Amino acid sequence: MKVAICGAGITGLALAHRLAALDVEVVVLERAAGPRQQGYMIDFFGPGFDAVEEMGLLPQVEEAAYQVDEASLLDEHGRRRAAIDYVQFAKSVRGRLCSIMRPDLERVLRTGLPSTVDVRFGAGVTGVEDLGDRVRVTLADGETLEADLLVGADGIHSTVRRLVFGEESRFLRHLGFHTAAFVFEDEEIRAQVGERFCLTDTVGMQMGFYGLRDGKLAAFAVHRTTDPALPDDTRAALRATYGSLGWAVPKALDLCPPPGEVYYDQVAQIEMSSWSRGRVVLVGDSCYAVSLLAGQGASLGIAGAFVLAEQLTRAPSIETALAEYERLVRPVVTEKQQVARRGARWFLPANRFLLLARRAFLHVARLPGLERPLAAAVTGKSTALVTNLKRGAEIRSR
Repeated sequence: MKVAICGAGITGLALAHRLAALDVEVVVLERAAGPRQQGYMIDFFGPGFDAVEEMGLLPQVEEAAYQVDEASLLDEHGRRRAAIDYVQFAKSVRGRLCSIMRPDLERVLRTGLPSTVDVRFGAGVTGVEDLGDRVRVTLADGETLEADLLVGADGIHSTVRRLVFGEESRFLRHLGFHTAAFVFEDEEIRAQVGERFCLTDTVGMQMGFYGLRDGKLAAFAVHRTTDPALPDDTRAALRATYGSLGWAVPKALDLCPPPGEVYYDQVAQIEMSSWSRGRVVLVGDSCYAVSLLAGQGASLGIAGAFVLAEQLTRAPSIETALAEYERLVRPVVTEKQQVARRGARWFLPANRFLLLARRAFLHVARLPGLERPLAAAVTGKSTALVTNLKRGAEIRSR
């Protein structure tokens, strides 16, 4: 079997890794000229964590991760108003949690690929033709290639989805937020942040900082807006939107890099009635983005890729594999999408009453014995999607 994967992000690379390990011929097609450096820190847990462990990559992921002791909510003078204890949060997911930059997770997956995987940067997909028992893919330079299956793992603004299923507006649900991330250097702010994730405790907009290695910081920003349109100049938009915030924010905005080095997007989910059509299938954010409100997009992308790879090498036909992949993964992501939408008011309060209510909630969450049920209210149900899949395979092989 030959599989063409569009997208060399976290999901596409995880799929390539797993398929290659199962002796499938894989080519990865990526529009960007090289690996992307933009991204933000993620809390990596759940079924994706289980999947990288099964793939043998957990030691490398843990080595690239950062120690975070606490998420602190600070007022305009930098005074701590509330906090989330990361040790407690880690206990609620049985210690299976890493804080890692998205580019670092991509790097671990990319460098872990076997030499048999053909990764092509600067290879954007411009055409897809379903030939019945295979698919023909046209690239931006006019080259064509054929495969038994094309997988769109190219993110929330997926090109494969647009070419095969229709325009993005049919599937994208704007959740009322814009988000941004960038990396900068400042010794004073780095010393203040320490091993914490420091967030402004503010209404309608919020900026936060993680300390990175070599004195750098990762900035994260989110604000409410009903307009899904993205600005032309992301740095100017950040300075205009967040400039009124106190503490370290004005200095961080002064040190913000040029727009080309800033990640900026709307916060949205993707909802589709079907994830495959003929010899084309989607995985990860391209068909079931849960948004940063759910906090598990990377984890679910890797888990979905793992399940898809397993089904493609176990099922009697590609059609059966695609149906089983969707049957297993869809209930998990649907629940996460619902939890994210329900929690939007607490993720970023729209008024002072909700801000004070969130502080009270976080104080209660620190009481002994409450960490697990309160974490479940924020992250949703735990799932054994990946471990059950492997356990089933082991039983069948006996």
